[in-house]
This record gives sequence, C-alpha cells and structure tokens, in this order.
Amino acid sequence: MVLSSYPSSLLLRVHRHSVSVCIVDPKMAQEDGSPVTSSAMYFPGLGSPYPWLSPGIGSPYPWLRELKSEERGLCLIQLLQGCAHHVASGSIDQANVWLEQISQLASAGGDTMQRIAAYFTEALADRMLKGLPGLYKALNSTKLSSIAEEIHIKRLFFELCPFLKLSYVISNQAIVEAMEGEKMVHIIDLHSFEPAQWINLIQTLNARPEGPPHLRITGIHEQKEVLDQMAARLIEEAEKYDIPFQFNPIVSKLENLDVESLRVKTGEALAVCSILQLHSLLATDDDMNRRKSPLATKNLQKVMHINQLTLGEWLEKDPISAYSLSPDSSLSPLSLGASPKMGSFLTALWGLSPKLMVITEQESNHNGHTLMDRIMEALHYYAALFDCLESTVSRASMERQKVEKMLFGEEIKNIISCEGTDRKERHEKLEKWILRLELSGFGRVQLSYHGRMQAKKMLRDCGYDGYEIKEDNGCLVICWHDRPLFSVSAWRFRRYE
Repeated sequence: MVLSSYPSSLLLRVHRHSVSVCIVDPKMAQEDGSPVTSSAMYFPGLGSPYPWLSPGIGSPYPWLRELKSEERGLCLIQLLQGCAHHVASGSIDQANVWLEQISQLASAGGDTMQRIAAYFTEALADRMLKGLPGLYKALNSTKLSSIAEEIHIKRLFFELCPFLKLSYVISNQAIVEAMEGEKMVHIIDLHSFEPAQWINLIQTLNARPEGPPHLRITGIHEQKEVLDQMAARLIEEAEKYDIPFQFNPIVSKLENLDVESLRVKTGEALAVCSILQLHSLLATDDDMNRRKSPLATKNLQKVMHINQLTLGEWLEKDPISAYSLSPDSSLSPLSLGASPKMGSFLTALWGLSPKLMVITEQESNHNGHTLMDRIMEALHYYAALFDCLESTVSRASMERQKVEKMLFGEEIKNIISCEGTDRKERHEKLEKWILRLELSGFGRVQLSYHGRMQAKKMLRDCGYDGYEIKEDNGCLVICWHDRPLFSVSAWRFRRYE
C-alpha cells in the first residue's frame, strides 16, 4: 500500500478499516537479498502481535525511527491501542513495555501523530501512576495551577482556531433575533472570561433600528479578578456607544452556583449562554450514579406531558436500552433523568423562564462506560483538533505548543487518567443534550439561516480552510472537514401541564 501525506484523523480512519501495512527492516535480509518484511501491523483488533515487541526488549529496532510519517503514524496508532488495552486491564508491566516503544516514536514537537501520541502516553502513564498514590502525590505535590495561565491558553485557542469565534457569532445572532423589540435584556454567562463575545453583541445591539436595549450581563466565574476585568472592559465598550449597561459579577464555580443569586428582574427578557461548560456538571453525578433519584421520575413525567412523540419515537427505536440506569453514555430518558445534579441545574434554569438559552458543547462522547471507549473516541476527536492546528500554525510555534499541551493535553489527561468527580471532561454528543434538555422542559429553537451564513462568512473572511458548518435538527455543528467537533443549540422556556 502506498500512502500519501495523510492527516492523522484520516490515518485513524484508515486504521479503523483494518489496513495491513508492510514494515520493512533494512538490516534484515533473506538469502536472496530481498528484505524481510513484517505484516504484523494488521489492525483487526488488539491482539495483533509485534515481532519486535515482547517483554524484556528495551527498545524497538532503530529502523523504526526511520519510518515515513504515514507509516510511523499507523504504527503509533496500534501501539497506543495496545498500550491502552494493557492499562485498562491493569497489566502495568506490559503497559510499561509498550510505553517505552511509543516514546521512541512520539514527540511533542513532531508531526501531528507524534504530538498526539506524546500526550496520550502522558495520560496513560499518569493513570498508571495513580495506582501508586504515594508516588503520584509526591510527584505532583509542587505542581502550580494558575487561573491566569488557563485563561491565557483559552485565549490562544480563540486566536489560533475558529471554534470559539464561530460559537460567539452563532450565539450572538440567536440572541439578537430572540431579543428583537425587547427594551430590557439580561444575559447570564455561565463562564465569563472572554469579553470579545459581548463586545460584539454590544456593537450589534447598538445598530438596532429601534435603538439599543438596557443590557445587563451576569458573569459567573470562580475568580473575582477575572470578573473585575470583564466588567471594566464591557463598561468601557457600553459607554462608547452610550448604551445603558450593568455587569453583575457572581464569584462561584458552576457546580456551586445558587441560581437565586442571579437576580432576574420582572420585565427582563432573559438569555442564558453556556460555552463548553455544562458537561462538567456530569462529574458531580458520578458519585450518585447508583442512587435512585426522585428527579428521574419527575423529569420523565414532565417530558411525557410536553413531548410524548419524542419519547415515544425513542422508545420505539430502542425499547431495551430505554431503561438503562447508567448516567454515562446510554441514550435513555431514565439514564438522563438519573443525573440529579445536571437535572436540578437545568430545572433551576428552566424556572427562570429564559426566552433563549444557547449551548455550545464538544461533539464527542468522552463519557463512555469503559476506559477503552473513552480512549478510542478521544484519539479520533483530538486527532482532528491537532490536524486543525497543523493546517495553519507552524510546528515550531510556542503558542501552538501551549494550546496542545495545556489545553488539549490536559483535557486528554482528564478523560483518560481521572475518575469520579475529578473527571470533568465528560463531553457528550448533541443527541444526548437534545434529549436531556427536552426532559428538563426546554423547547428547541431552530438556529437561523442568517446565523449559519454569518458563521460561514467569518470562515471565508479569516481564511479558514477545511471547516464546515452543518445543520443538524435545527442545531449547527462545526466540523473539520467531515468530522463534527462542536455543536451549538438554542432552547427556550416551555410550559408543561
């Protein structure tokens, strides 16, 4: 098989279709002088043997490091899969051998697949170390965590990739359309750290034919300093356009948020905006996943009143798994209702009667039942994200390396290494969020054609090639080529009997 220059996300699809790759060791030859080849890189499952891999061998043959990029990428994919299998089964000695092999090929400064392999091996090693809690704590006892650095990295992601920009454009257009004619607008930002979205909204509202409304933004963040900076920047922008404006800061983590502190006033048209936040609440539910929650029954009764067709169609589609009680990745009404923290939070937001709620989430299932499920789904998802950066940013870029290590790398580590309430990156697909929000009493709002066209125009104007905006059941999905990466959906308060 002759391989051209494939992106790592495509290599993973090649791997998924069980391609057989012939590896040649130039230092080995048969009697007739022809090289000895190995077809051991056949990918039907986890059991494919490696002639160069066995316990006791310290490192692969040196020629492995001389493989072409595509061959090395396919080799790394199977090495990662095999290593993950050993980590998941608790075979630490075997996993250690595979990690050593991968370390010969992986590089945080190499091509896309080498970079991905570096961060996945770090995550697998981190999980192995947690089996030795004393050693793990000692190695991490001096680790520093800086909110300012986290915000800096997220802003680098905003600058290097179009995803947050697209989310802001689509969300703001939905808010402007929903608030047409309103004189008092209140926006609740569930993670308030980036003023760019609201600066754009202030400018757009100022251009309304009927004039701008009185605008109040409630910003939620765990650091007061971040909110102070947001307030100063947005007040400055509002004063520039002479728009009546208030910023209401709430210092709190999302899981600890008291909805009553949001102080929604009578007569205000309310919009709620959540960008890459809601999935973290599923971590709180992990400790309760085997407890029976009254909220499950309550939400199921609610959806039967307001949306019998949706539930009926779902039950007809999958009557067996409909009653799965796991809150992880089963697409079932009862499993969704059995997530008490998420359910109570969404019910509290529903109780505020928002005219609009816009939600952006990662379009992937990193909340699977098993470690192997999460690893393989994450490998495909982050391969596409790494490809995005590879297409536009130099490999030597420090900004790129920071985003890959401190954003993508930390997310990968959380998905693979952490369990329980520590595992915050519980991304789930749009279909799961649709059912969950319908169970909580929200009605879907179709995102407009104009919003989609604005997003596409932004991609053209900024020279972003390879990205697509696709419609899915009235929601929009942001794709890298044909791979969905983020979803944006809009919702409204809906009464039920």
